Amino acid sequence: MSDSDGDPDPEPTLEDLPEDAPVVLFDGVCNLCNGFVQFLVPRDTEGVLYFASLQSDAATALLADHEPSADDLESVVLVEGDDCYVKSDAVIRVARHLGGIYTLAAVGRLVPRRLRDRLYDFVAANRYDWFGKKEQCMVPTGDVRERFLG
Repeated sequence: MSDSDGDPDPEPTLEDLPEDAPVVLFDGVCNLCNGFVQFLVPRDTEGVLYFASLQSDAATALLADHEPSADDLESVVLVEGDDCYVKSDAVIRVARHLGGIYTLAAVGRLVPRRLRDRLYDFVAANRYDWFGKKEQCMVPTGDVRERFLG
């Protein structure tokens, strides 16, 4: 997509989102987190999920309404309207949006949140060492660009 000057359309803003659209916030410089987003995009066949890096202005605006703790900023965060999910709850909820076989992730709710989040925190604390880190946030292209908030 491009405007009349042939320039690519700007990324959507929060005002462009459908009401209560689920927005996945992720660490934009983390290779694991970027891989998670790359996993989600082709599996979200309905195009329901929107994305923003935690380092973006869009994430700052969304999180201002939800007052997450500092620990939550080391996490995948899912914002849906007035609700905010972090860590393992965010991952399970995102899987639910994908539908199909991914809804089986809801079985994870049978494991106490404290244990799920402890495992999540362990991986999060080691993600840069294990998977590496980018110098800058990824820049989406093509059809996917319209689902990434600037």
